[in-house]
Amino acid sequence: MYQLAPNIELLFTEAGDYHDRVRAAAAAGFDAVEMWGPTGRDAPAKPKDIPALKAALQETGTQLTAQLAEPRTQFMIPPKDHSFFYQCLDEGVAIAQDLGCPRMVVGSGTGFGGSKRQTQLDELIAIYEKAIAQIDGSGITLVLEPVNVRVDHPGSLLDRTSEAVYVARGVNSPNFGVLYDIYHSAVEGEDMAAELANAGDIVKYVQLADAPGRGEPGTGSLDWAEKFSVLRASGYDGPIGLEYYPTTESAASVAFVKEAAASA
Repeated sequence: MYQLAPNIELLFTEAGDYHDRVRAAAAAGFDAVEMWGPTGRDAPAKPKDIPALKAALQETGTQLTAQLAEPRTQFMIPPKDHSFFYQCLDEGVAIAQDLGCPRMVVGSGTGFGGSKRQTQLDELIAIYEKAIAQIDGSGITLVLEPVNVRVDHPGSLLDRTSEAVYVARGVNSPNFGVLYDIYHSAVEGEDMAAELANAGDIVKYVQLADAPGRGEPGTGSLDWAEKFSVLRASGYDGPIGLEYYPTTESAASVAFVKEAAASA
């Protein structure tokens, strides 16, 4: 069975602060959670009480599967000063290590109309080659997330799984991979089986939400038995982040996806 990790920015908010959301997720039968940025530099994430969060994770035996790297940098927009990103990367890695989190999610930022797309993709490779060299030996993996531009992230440079795979192959590190988000991919009209076949083992994390609507599985039109079957056939056996906007109480919203994942 896949390990499911509710996103505590969106799920179990009924419990209160983030550390109490961890406890609520554990009480609902989960042994993992994910979150956005730890410091709240990027809206809508809020600052976390890291000691309290760590205590809740340890108390419940819950794994933090992923956190966002901060800040979400506009890498391609001049003057292209990335020094604050690299400075914050060290801070984020230290927090991830403290919380026992093995992955940090990174992005591409907005594309720049004054530069060729291929040039920007190659620039992104160079940026993340430097990032990986900087955190070498940390035990933290960076996962690059392509996001849809049709609904949620207009203007984003990386909106295709294949281009994220191109960047990840260019970085060429065992500590750098792709975050495949089933929701974003579906909104972009991608063929999941084809994208995962092309990506191979470079997919190092997966997230989901239903489409349309970005609610919990069962609220949209995606065939979740088929999606989990395709994911299993691709060879991916890692955790799956539940990054959706629940349309009902959190504990009730997870019932369908837990059953679908158990059957995969």
